Amino acid sequence: MTSKTRYLVIVAATVLTVGLGTGLLAYVVGFPTSALTRQGGPEELQFIPANVSLVAAADVHAIMTSPLRDTLRAKFPMKADGQAEFSAQTGINIDTDIDRIVAAVGRSDSGARGDGQGLVLARGRFDAVRIEALMRDHGGQVEVVDGKRLIVGDTADGKHHVSLAFMEPGLVAVGSTGMVRSAVALSKGGASVTTNDEVMNLVRDLDSGTAWAVGRFDELTASASLPPVVSDKLPPIQWFSASVFVDGGVRGTIRAETRDEESANSLRDVVRGVMALARLQSSSHAELERTLQSLTLGGTGKTVSLGFDVPAALFDVIPQLSAPRPNVQP
Repeated sequence: MTSKTRYLVIVAATVLTVGLGTGLLAYVVGFPTSALTRQGGPEELQFIPANVSLVAAADVHAIMTSPLRDTLRAKFPMKADGQAEFSAQTGINIDTDIDRIVAAVGRSDSGARGDGQGLVLARGRFDAVRIEALMRDHGGQVEVVDGKRLIVGDTADGKHHVSLAFMEPGLVAVGSTGMVRSAVALSKGGASVTTNDEVMNLVRDLDSGTAWAVGRFDELTASASLPPVVSDKLPPIQWFSASVFVDGGVRGTIRAETRDEESANSLRDVVRGVMALARLQSSSHAELERTLQSLTLGGTGKTVSLGFDVPAALFDVIPQLSAPRPNVQP
């Protein structure tokens, strides 16, 4: 895809990274109760196919207006060129126009074929005419499917680019063509992820927070093609979930469901070992040591949980941790 047509993916990825990455985690969970439906989770889940490897959401407005965001912007200033260009092309201000996002990664048998099986649903304030014109200028083809405007970015030579659909006023679906088509089809009803009891039981079990994620760890790691030296040492984890609350810092819980109790015990041993090693290395950094002391390992049976609390002051330490160590001559 061209640099312009990938902007809709960039904004979703940027917001998701802010929401999930600030917790120093790859996957996070939680969502304000005001956005929950009776079956659990935000209403946008009705457009997510039932058979997915990962589903996640973030309260973008809460993250963008949090004290932590201000702290990060002050300590790690970023160039605004990309955001300004994105705003000029689409009329979307990432800071103010996006309220929340829901994202999903499809399974290989989910019916969404092609390079990448991702879907992001963004709710906010969008200029549909401007967005459509942008994508059409870069080869997008407009279709009307079930009464919704679908802009397909796939090219004549079969290459898969980003596609987009306007689901309803203030709600945009963007991602791989197969997943976007699935979202449009689900707007007429059908088996969405809300009918997947395994996923929804985990969603309902989450504490209220700012962002959340639930997924099949085994499927995601298989598709990631981890090196044998890593995959062979990991206990068999089937499901994972995590919850994060963002304010002045980040606090939350990560949970993993293993194949059996023996695997859970092995995973706890691995986590204990990593925690012990990290604590040995943190004695010269008070904030890092305090964060590591906040880690709480728990869980029963096949479930392993790890609670954490990352204060904003920890981000003062990060540049020191990443700085190269001076060579010490013997």
